[in-house]
Amino acid sequence: MNCCLLLPFMLGIPLLLPCLIATENSKTEEVKHPAGSHLRVRRGWMWNQFFVPEEMNKTRHHIGQLRSDLDNGNNSFQYKLLGAGAGSIFVIDERTGDIYAVQKLDREERSLYTLRAQVIDTTTGRAMEPESEFVIRVSDINDNEPKFLDEPYEAIVPEMSPEGTFVIQVTASDADDPSSGNNARLLYSLRQGQPYFSIEPTTGVIRISSKMDRELQDEYWVIIQAKDMIGLPGALSGTTSVLIKLSDVNDNKPIFKDSLYRLTVSESASVGMSIGKIMAYDNDIGENAEMDYSIEDDSKTFDVITNNETQEGIIILKKRVDFEHQNHYRIRAKVKNRRVDEQLRKYHTEASTTFIKIQVEDVDEPPVFLLPYYLFEIFEGSPYGSFVGTVSATDPDQRKSPIRYSITRSKVFSIDDNGTVFTTNPLDREISAWYNLSVTATEKYSIEQSSAVPVYVQVLDINDHAPEFSEYYETYVCENAVSGQVIQTISAVDRDESIEDHHFYFNVSVVENNSSFTIIDNQDNTAVILTNRTGFSLQEEPVFYVSILIADNGIPSLTSTNTLTIHVCACDDTGSTQTCNNKDLMLSMGFKTEVIIAILICIMIICGLKQRRKQTLFPEKGEDFRENIFRYDDEGGGEEDTEAFDIVELQGGTVMRERKTRRATRVEIRSLYRQSLQVGPDSAVFRKFILEKLEEANTDPCAPPFDSLQTYAFEGTGSLAGSLSSLGSAVFDEDENYDYVNELGPRFKRLACMFGSAMQSNN
Repeated sequence: MNCCLLLPFMLGIPLLLPCLIATENSKTEEVKHPAGSHLRVRRGWMWNQFFVPEEMNKTRHHIGQLRSDLDNGNNSFQYKLLGAGAGSIFVIDERTGDIYAVQKLDREERSLYTLRAQVIDTTTGRAMEPESEFVIRVSDINDNEPKFLDEPYEAIVPEMSPEGTFVIQVTASDADDPSSGNNARLLYSLRQGQPYFSIEPTTGVIRISSKMDRELQDEYWVIIQAKDMIGLPGALSGTTSVLIKLSDVNDNKPIFKDSLYRLTVSESASVGMSIGKIMAYDNDIGENAEMDYSIEDDSKTFDVITNNETQEGIIILKKRVDFEHQNHYRIRAKVKNRRVDEQLRKYHTEASTTFIKIQVEDVDEPPVFLLPYYLFEIFEGSPYGSFVGTVSATDPDQRKSPIRYSITRSKVFSIDDNGTVFTTNPLDREISAWYNLSVTATEKYSIEQSSAVPVYVQVLDINDHAPEFSEYYETYVCENAVSGQVIQTISAVDRDESIEDHHFYFNVSVVENNSSFTIIDNQDNTAVILTNRTGFSLQEEPVFYVSILIADNGIPSLTSTNTLTIHVCACDDTGSTQTCNNKDLMLSMGFKTEVIIAILICIMIICGLKQRRKQTLFPEKGEDFRENIFRYDDEGGGEEDTEAFDIVELQGGTVMRERKTRRATRVEIRSLYRQSLQVGPDSAVFRKFILEKLEEANTDPCAPPFDSLQTYAFEGTGSLAGSLSSLGSAVFDEDENYDYVNELGPRFKRLACMFGSAMQSNN
């Protein structure tokens, strides 16, 4: 079975390809057509690639024809077209095999279509041959103009740049096929921007062709055109605009607009005071317009500084003027740019100048100090009336009025009529190292004329403070500690100021006969405490007191003795502290004794309140809800009283006692505390106190109906004086017997007399 494929046009030349015949069992072979197209022969089909121009305006554009060599023209064969675009973009005449394009094709959207063809016998409905594949290529035409993709373009180039300086490169793209003739080959040209700019035709690089001055024009609009087909007739084009800005260079020097400035200054004006301004102008901008002013003044009375924001020159008084000495000045000022590049110095060869005439105004002047400020030094510890320094002021007027001096608000220093400053109180550098004083000078003949000067007094250090521990150390040693074990690292501080860095020396006091511990000085202002024996006993020696000598490197050197308290603790195998002496009980848990006691008391009170709430949640309707004030006249022995109670007793069961009235309870508690003063620390006293307070809270009808927290600050058995508080004394003074106060010693004799007198009056 044979077929042939007809190509009607190839580049405008009509072609009729001859049919190539092959048997059904023949292999696929390639045949080169004289016109240059490639044909493939496979099982009786001859197929190739079709070419169709894009953008064809015909409604049915004939592309080619498929024809089987078995087709004898009796209309018994039917041709079918399959694949992407078949039926919608491409159609086939089922009888003749002619292929048509029914839509306009755009190569830029799709340049290749792959289709399949099949021939069917209409009498049997069977395919005469297997499907055969061919392609349709859309050939390119110049239908796309160049486009600039990176718009808008903007460039900055320094003014006065030489010819050929690179500015910017613009790039356009063409969607046409670059391999199809010159459709996508572009040429660039300049439509606007001459004579200052030029462009390279093939690269789109814009360069400077003439120098430009920013002060005349600071920006330029350049229009660039890109043409395809290398500019040949029929080419398409696209344009873009480029904004080119000129950056400033320092090619202009500052210039004074006025040749003479007239200023005035009062002879009472203080040094540093501004007396006027001068102004120069610079056509440059930014840092290129920053300028510095200078003056030529032989008297060195005036100076000029530049205001960096306004670029004005501010004329200031460099030293005081005196009308009686000179009543006018004439000076010359110059101005120049602050920064000038070497290649631009030709524009700044000569600085602009102007003249300033300054007239001095006469006034009644206050006293003038010889110095703008005074700085004195004195050692700390100097005795009363020690000399500090002398200030001096004079009347600048012709009458030369005497001067009276005074110091404002100072309790440490004073000054006499000669301007001598001396001390009125001892000085301590560690309290205040500097004193800022203000000394006022007043004319005796004209007290409204006065002036002040700052006086700074520095207190110099002497070595009057011995070094001491830098912190409080809580040191512990295990019973099973071995000899040479480090148990503590110590350091020291010194409040004195040292010329050199502080250096401390550590040693154990030779007076103390304690060979259980030793010290090693690390020579870096620290030392370590080591055990000097193996094994310690918590029962026999629970606490050790080691005296540490610390010396400084001052002149003369000072030494202090600091006591390091070392507690013996029972430790486990890992060295963790378990039990220490009574003073530090529970220390391993991180709590102090007072904290543990307070927590246990609160727990007991809360439990008692919960038990009472179970009986009644709400009080009677007529009960009075008010704040409860608990008054206890009990005082402990302070922080040193660590054996006032045994905390183990708090773990015992609650002992309920019979209810007593508030008055009877207070009297009994007072009696218990006086008893504790005689018998010494007893845990029973504390236990009974807690139980009484708990019972009182449980039976109080005015207590809050819910759980409440009550804190009782019981610190120990108290001092020998008992409580001196007068709270609640008016309630039971009649029943209280204060005879025991007479037994407290001579310090409480007046208290005994006062209470004795009160008792006699009551009786």
